[in-house]
Amino acid sequence: MKNLRMSYIVGGVRTPFVKSMGAFNNVERIELMIASLQELRKRYKLDKIILGDVALGAVMNSAGDWNLAREAVLRAGFHPHTPAYNIQRACGTGLEAMVQIANKIALGQMETGIAGGVDTNSDLPLELQQSLQKFFLGLPQAKTLVDKLKTVTSLRADSFKPRIPAVVEPQTGLSMGQHTELMVKTWGITREAQDRLAYESHQKAAKAKAAGFFDDLIVPVAGVKADGILRADTTIEKLAKLKPAFDKVNGSLTAGNSTALTDGASSVLLASEEALTRYGWKALARFVDAEAAAIDFVGGEGLLMAPTLAVSRLLERNQLKLQDFDFYEIHEAFAGQVLCTLKAWEDATYCRDVLGRAAPLGSIDPAKMNVNGSSLAVGHPFAATGGRIVATLAKLLHQKGKGRGLISICTAGGMGVAAILEA
Repeated sequence: MKNLRMSYIVGGVRTPFVKSMGAFNNVERIELMIASLQELRKRYKLDKIILGDVALGAVMNSAGDWNLAREAVLRAGFHPHTPAYNIQRACGTGLEAMVQIANKIALGQMETGIAGGVDTNSDLPLELQQSLQKFFLGLPQAKTLVDKLKTVTSLRADSFKPRIPAVVEPQTGLSMGQHTELMVKTWGITREAQDRLAYESHQKAAKAKAAGFFDDLIVPVAGVKADGILRADTTIEKLAKLKPAFDKVNGSLTAGNSTALTDGASSVLLASEEALTRYGWKALARFVDAEAAAIDFVGGEGLLMAPTLAVSRLLERNQLKLQDFDFYEIHEAFAGQVLCTLKAWEDATYCRDVLGRAAPLGSIDPAKMNVNGSSLAVGHPFAATGGRIVATLAKLLHQKGKGRGLISICTAGGMGVAAILEA
């Protein structure tokens, strides 16, 4: 086997992230993915290059898009010999795709690859009730009139009601927001602290937008040129007036300090050092390492606390401290989730009992966290968030010219994915 090589991030492109049932209401899932891929193809002149592989994902995918990645690659104009496959790890899908493509390059299996993802709640895959599904599947098998009548009479009044996907944990019956409410109560996170973090996310993103940071990261789609969730004019006072969204009586999570349902897609080009030389590309950053983890949320551990474990293991393997980073990109599924994670890393008991550490990981410099805002302000199309974060962090490291960045993404199912990039 070949020695491990470096995997480099060449660049990333995403669509604008917009609120679901809005500007992209009539844009199909695959069309968003194609738009991101096409811009990547044009920008890096990939038309005649046979890429090693393409990993794309969607959390809310449909049976009709069972081969989403390959179809998107073909329709986006890539060389037909470029393979592609679907991947899914809930909200960590985009980052997990990046890990797999980077690892294939590092192992010498290929020189170039693309990772990304798409999600749109405006194009949700509605399903049939099981009774109606059985009816349609069983009717052709019914040979006699009596058999056909039995099949028809098996239908119930609610058989025709569509099944609408929901981000609810099958093991508990609770939504992600309800689980986060439990987390913030356990960790003593206040409503004021959550609103403050949400406000800061919008302010940072607004400042980055005004400075043109996002200009080369976004490709217009359907006449939309910029993110649609960002609110530069939001204030602490406005956020404080919003009512709880998940626990109506004693809750602290609102529409303002939780991510909105979002539509969008992202993709990132990765390459080996040999490919950089061959095609004249300049790398933005190096993909160093990654880690995935899971926790027992059914047994009482916080649903979105798995990144605490993923980061701890990643740091230990790379012999780094939590403070050894110039940038921290911590996905803001909820402001409360971010604050619980930060507090856990500072807690001696948690770090000892859960992370197996003799001392707390400690705190991070708030000025280095999500410096251009994150999901609360920009939006969170589930599988597209990883690509957005990687492209953002790679650009930040490239602009700085040196340094190291840490990525932390929580996911449904009590999992988390973390990664390290270097300039």
